[in-house]
Amino acid sequence: MIGRINHIGIATPDVEKEAENWAQLYGAIDAEPAFDLPEQGVRVKFVNLPNSQLELISPLTPQSPIAKFLEKNPKGGQHHICFEVDDIIQARNAMVERGAKVLGDGNPRIGAHGVPVIFVHPVNSGGVLVELMQQPKGH
Repeated sequence: MIGRINHIGIATPDVEKEAENWAQLYGAIDAEPAFDLPEQGVRVKFVNLPNSQLELISPLTPQSPIAKFLEKNPKGGQHHICFEVDDIIQARNAMVERGAKVLGDGNPRIGAHGVPVIFVHPVNSGGVLVELMQQPKGH
């Protein structure tokens, strides 16, 4: 059902500073300029790796889910892992049928890559928040 890992989400107080850290320590390459997703309350910066991406995310507001994550983890940390799926609606329905809790109202929303995404509660995945994203066109 799930496809390849698309990215690993890392919460951080400062996406630019964290991108520099990954570049200096690991040779990661900036994928694009940072941008805001106000509807999700986050600032995002993607960093390229040879086989995937890191999605660096910081809060835009104190109400952001990332702000709440950083309250518990002030220096940041792994927030989620994202897998590609062929069809987000089929993936969501399969998750629900299997007893997983899809966060929010269960309806996909547009994620940072501009494609529909859902999140599966960490209780269903060994404590890991899982994002499922509809495979981008051309993959």
